[in-house]
Amino acid sequence: MKKILFLINNLGEGGAEKVLITLVRNLDKSKYNITVMTLFDIGVNKNYLPNDVNYITHYKSMTRGNSHIMKLFSPKTLHRHFIKDRYDIEIAFLEGPCARIISGCENKNTKLVSWTHCTWHSEREFAQSFRSLKEARDCCQKFDKNVFVSKGVREAFEKYCQVDNKEVIYNVIDSDRIKQLAKEPVREVVIKEDEFNIISVGKIIPVKGYDRLARIHKRLLDGGYKVHTYILGIGGKQRELEDYCRENGIQDSFTFLGYHQNPYQYMNKADLFVCSSLSEGLSTAVTEALITGVPVVTTDVSGMRELLGDSEYGIITENNENALHDSIRKLIDNRELMEEQRNKAVERGKMFDLSQTVSSVQDMLDSL
Repeated sequence: MKKILFLINNLGEGGAEKVLITLVRNLDKSKYNITVMTLFDIGVNKNYLPNDVNYITHYKSMTRGNSHIMKLFSPKTLHRHFIKDRYDIEIAFLEGPCARIISGCENKNTKLVSWTHCTWHSEREFAQSFRSLKEARDCCQKFDKNVFVSKGVREAFEKYCQVDNKEVIYNVIDSDRIKQLAKEPVREVVIKEDEFNIISVGKIIPVKGYDRLARIHKRLLDGGYKVHTYILGIGGKQRELEDYCRENGIQDSFTFLGYHQNPYQYMNKADLFVCSSLSEGLSTAVTEALITGVPVVTTDVSGMRELLGDSEYGIITENNENALHDSIRKLIDNRELMEEQRNKAVERGKMFDLSQTVSSVQDMLDSL
């Protein structure tokens, strides 16, 4: 039986955290003894760790500037501090500090895996959790397998670092569970059928582009469209966005629903899912929207063409506010096109097979 460690910052409400929980739930426990380790003991997804997975954590709360503090110490020193036991495979399930820690493993018999979820846009971004660009590249060279969640993420990585043993493995999604949860009734809010209901799911942070979605919402209202936008998520940008909504009189139709363990019941009631992100790796939320059969409009960020083809299963716009606004308005104006997009979403949603993706991960683990 292989002893496997997954290291992640925390088990918060993000897509990578949700994917990790789904993955460890479904890996073959007769083959693998699995431990999930977090640096910080926070996050709603901790509640969904299965009982047959070991859990280790280090700090009860997250310290501001923790990644800068960690840079005071070498990867080897950090590894000795955080990881006391020996494992057959150690996996940094997030880039940045987790990858830096795992790269410090000194046991030659331990296989190391990095799992990259985000798209790098500059050398500065690529090296921001390391002491230097050289250290970032040196750490990446230590891994026996480099996993990327999409081809776009891999291609962005390759602009700044060349490594061997690369593999694209798409996110593990439990489509059957999502479809079942989508059937549950919505009780917390009244979603009106005479409004065009837009939904988006994700952390309320700058990279998700919710500021431009709010501006688009206002433009649609000013243009006479009866729209209501719902944001499912929490994050540091929320207060600023709420202030914008009040100042522009859209607070009654731009609703923040907070974090929900079951976002799929809301997706199921929506007319359209919008991804307004400036950058993505492979959007878990867009994948889940397709599974629930919701039409998708998204900016052209990494992973979208792998999910939607060349706008075959959803509409991919240029990554700017005007293009996103025009595509949303086009769908509102054309109900026939809306229905066509809904059917395409349902069709695409059928491709996300849990067992196939889990098998890909297990094949990768067994090859090490």
